[in-house]
Amino acid sequence: MLMRIGGKDMEGIDERRIEVKNPATGELVDRVPAGAKEDVSCAVDAAEAAYGAWAKKFMRERGMILFHAAQKVRDQHKDLARLLTMEQGKPIHESIDEVRGFASILEFYAGISAHSSGEAIRLGPAGDCMVVREPLGVCGAIIPWNMPVLIMGWKVGPALLAGNTLVLKPASTTPLTTLKLAGILDSSGLLPGVLNVVTGSGESVGAAIVRHPLIRKVSFTGDCITGSKIREMASAHMKDLTLELGGSDPMIVMNDADIDRAVEGALRGRFYNAGQTCTAVKRLYVHEKIADAVIRKLQVRIEAFRTGNGLEPGIDLGPMNSAGQRERISQVVKETRDNHEGTILTGGSLLEGGAYDAGHFYAPTLVTGISPGARLVTREIFGPVLPVMTVPDLDTAIREANTTRFGLGASVWTKDLATTKRVFDEVKAGIIWVNRHLTVPPEIPFGGMNESGIGRENGQHALDSYSRTKTLFLGW
Repeated sequence: MLMRIGGKDMEGIDERRIEVKNPATGELVDRVPAGAKEDVSCAVDAAEAAYGAWAKKFMRERGMILFHAAQKVRDQHKDLARLLTMEQGKPIHESIDEVRGFASILEFYAGISAHSSGEAIRLGPAGDCMVVREPLGVCGAIIPWNMPVLIMGWKVGPALLAGNTLVLKPASTTPLTTLKLAGILDSSGLLPGVLNVVTGSGESVGAAIVRHPLIRKVSFTGDCITGSKIREMASAHMKDLTLELGGSDPMIVMNDADIDRAVEGALRGRFYNAGQTCTAVKRLYVHEKIADAVIRKLQVRIEAFRTGNGLEPGIDLGPMNSAGQRERISQVVKETRDNHEGTILTGGSLLEGGAYDAGHFYAPTLVTGISPGARLVTREIFGPVLPVMTVPDLDTAIREANTTRFGLGASVWTKDLATTKRVFDEVKAGIIWVNRHLTVPPEIPFGGMNESGIGRENGQHALDSYSRTKTLFLGW
């Protein structure tokens, strides 16, 4: 498969290729070009050439193109989902949800395209002014491997609707579905050069996107260390930034909660996508009065999970996306065991042999009795490991929830409105769910505080971030 520049499939400057392998089987799925700085320059040139005509289109016209693309995605969702599972590893039902989520994002932005408006300000004898929003120009997007389709939608939808053109870099392990989706968008009416996809490493393609002087905004989803480097590099040209840098989401379950519903929420919130989600449940705090019951139910359900190739029916958990990801999880759990920082109730090991032999599988893991300061709860753990802590009251739960440098999401499970209000007021997170976790529809802004990043994805907030205000002052 080839990168897409100027609406065409391109080989790339360098003849080297990146192999994309199925993380469940180790089999080669496809190869893509290992892009270079020169490829980014070609993509930016194409985007710059397309910008004027694209920006001049009425927003409603741009919205209709997104709408037509969404319909094509829905028509092809099974094939797209299969490709996503083959390159990423997640169970096919999760891939179907993600592809449909991409279509929903495009439909949302198409839906609000008819409601764009400016602002008129009457200043009396001083005159009048009109405030409008205009696009930024060429923008850059760098998307991760864990939710590549959904996060592509978060960036492409508002960027293109606002009238910008875009140069996008997918993760090296999951570029294939992104390229297919770019082709669908092109065939739905995008002008050549409006959306360009350059495959390659972060060190070459990603850095070139961030540093290019013609790119006016960069939207990045990934880890904190890379996000900090991007912020530093982007400062040279005063670029606008959206940085979504992950988190260590707490889930608080109070003693008045619906226990079965909370257990289901914790399981989905932690083990969806094999725990490889930025706003997954990373720390579970349960009131001491119901902790034993919750832990028993969690253990029974986790031990019943079916782990395997995501293309097979009935699979609950797929593999980790890469050998490196699995090794990091394995080391953290080993450290927890060796340092007596927690009790592993189930899991805690590589899955090897037989059907697991060629894949990056790790057993879903439940850990209790966590020691204060244990790495398992002080770092972001990106895998199928659920640590459970018992708390005596809400004060303790809130205090523990805030013992992190992150601030992406959090949830509270309760029937009490006063408890809900306290968590909303006091827990440091960009989104607080009540009696649910992980759900992010396209209408609501999503993003964090502290080291979880800056800016917001989704909704009108994201659309505004891809434009700037311009004021006309009329002095009579």
